[in-house]
Amino acid sequence: MIAYDDLGHGDALLLVHGHPFDRTMWRNQLADLSRWKRIALDLRGAGASSTPAEGYSVARYADDVVTVLDTLGIDRAVVCGLSLGGYILFDLLRRHAGRIRAAVFCNTKASADSPEAKRGRDEMAALAEREGVGAVGERLLPQLLAPATVASQPDVVAHVKTMIGRTPLPGLVGALRALRDRPDSTPMLGSIGVPVLAVAGEADKIAPVEVMQAMAGAIPGAQFAVIPAAGHLAPLEQPLATSRVMADFLDALR
Repeated sequence: MIAYDDLGHGDALLLVHGHPFDRTMWRNQLADLSRWKRIALDLRGAGASSTPAEGYSVARYADDVVTVLDTLGIDRAVVCGLSLGGYILFDLLRRHAGRIRAAVFCNTKASADSPEAKRGRDEMAALAEREGVGAVGERLLPQLLAPATVASQPDVVAHVKTMIGRTPLPGLVGALRALRDRPDSTPMLGSIGVPVLAVAGEADKIAPVEVMQAMAGAIPGAQFAVIPAAGHLAPLEQPLATSRVMADFLDALR
């Protein structure tokens, strides 16, 4: 069972969260982008969705997204994916391109994990199994948020900790393995044929500005925006600026 919010009417915008978060990370965009039919889902093993013991991969997540579109009777949608959600969006473009009207890549990248990064995923999974998801949260938090967010937005820090803390252990470990094993999407960048917006956080340590700018530059006609004072969670850290950039892109589609 995949849980989701379905708000409003009209053209569809589907929001796919990153790891280890849930659909509440889009709470501001669900409120701000009211001219669109907004759908925000919880990936399998996250939030209120079912948590299978196994069966986690970027492709399986993408198939779940398509199932939600089918359930809602939506033929094509603008899909916005953050981090892991961006990797899922690449897979949708690879295998379900006809369902994608336009793509918003937020705080993500096209490349696969390096050998060092793969080892880091395995170490994080072992930490989770040994000490629980809270230990993962403590390890990840300094990488996720901009210093300005940590210093001045305690509500955002608390929300991120809450999302991580309520992630079921099998879902968290499954997502880490899906991240570790994801394919390299760099070769497909030049063949993406839908409108694309790439949104980077100025202080993102995981998907740095220069990496996202290079990715956008390889996609024909892609737009690129940098959100000031944001880390890896731009839609949550700087919601007004992120929603404004997204709204401008969405309005142009009409």
